[in-house]
Amino acid sequence: MSDTTSLNSTAWLISGVKLATSSVRHKTIVQAGPLRYLWREHWVRTPETPSSQENGRTHGAAVTADGIVHIFHQAGPAMLDFSAGGEFVGAWGQDFPGAHGMDLVREGGLEYFWLTDQRNAAVVKTTPQGEIVQRIDRPEIEAYEAGKYSPTWATSDPESGLIFVADGYGSSLVHRFDREGGYLGTLTGEEGAGRFRCPHGIFIDRRKATPELLIADRGNHLVQVYDLQGNFLRAWGSDELTSPCCFATSGEYLFIPELFARLAVFDGQDKLVGYLGSNEDTVKIEGWPNHPAQLTEAGKFNSPHGIAAGPDGSIYVVEWIVGGRVIRLEPAGLATQ
Repeated sequence: MSDTTSLNSTAWLISGVKLATSSVRHKTIVQAGPLRYLWREHWVRTPETPSSQENGRTHGAAVTADGIVHIFHQAGPAMLDFSAGGEFVGAWGQDFPGAHGMDLVREGGLEYFWLTDQRNAAVVKTTPQGEIVQRIDRPEIEAYEAGKYSPTWATSDPESGLIFVADGYGSSLVHRFDREGGYLGTLTGEEGAGRFRCPHGIFIDRRKATPELLIADRGNHLVQVYDLQGNFLRAWGSDELTSPCCFATSGEYLFIPELFARLAVFDGQDKLVGYLGSNEDTVKIEGWPNHPAQLTEAGKFNSPHGIAAGPDGSIYVVEWIVGGRVIRLEPAGLATQ
């Protein structure tokens, strides 16, 4: 369901460079099972800098307790901060040419980001203001004597201190570290449902009594699930997923952005609820994901890559497209049967 879009643009400045935010007048509603959302197309836009226009792919997102929405994109500065109303409030991060994975963790009442860079192989833990408090180096293991290392995601468990790093674009491995960054071991997928093929995103799911490590095994189009000690538990999604990138939870639901143009929603029993913004045919068009603007429309995804859930139930989806794309899905009430 969609109507004609009318945009109002407001200019903001990053070191003298214009950054535009947009508000959408019409209403586009998307639905998966009982969940209904108002689609806010181009909720905010990336800055009009050379690096953002040449690349600027929006890869990660997070919402901190103060309501600030943080967008991690491949340009300088890499981190863009917006209020819940979409106003630009800050930017930082000049050392992330390959800005990729982003995960928010809370420890002792404080919030931190785990950030990865696919180009310079950085894995860092930062404050929301950009102070680096920890670095995790590539483990010195046999796999890297000749194999590539290109980390895509990282996260940690505040209770045990365990840290996990996914080498999704390198040797397709997931590494475990202790609180201080000491190497503990590596998961290959062979102890589970099969050798990983691009373990792109990782996430500690706390919807159950015991936390579980979810791995978006994108090349195998499924989710592999482990306990935090590295023991395989189960795998699911091979019949429902095509290209899982990462995860976010809101209430009882798990949201999985799929690179091939849709957002999958699952319940607490790993059962598919439905898809939001399905647009798989766009992937078949030459030049995807960097299509001309007229092929990008409200209510349909192009290349979902990162995701975050806000405290009000809003879902923020960022896409792998030159110049970036940030979509906000606002709860529009439950569907009636």
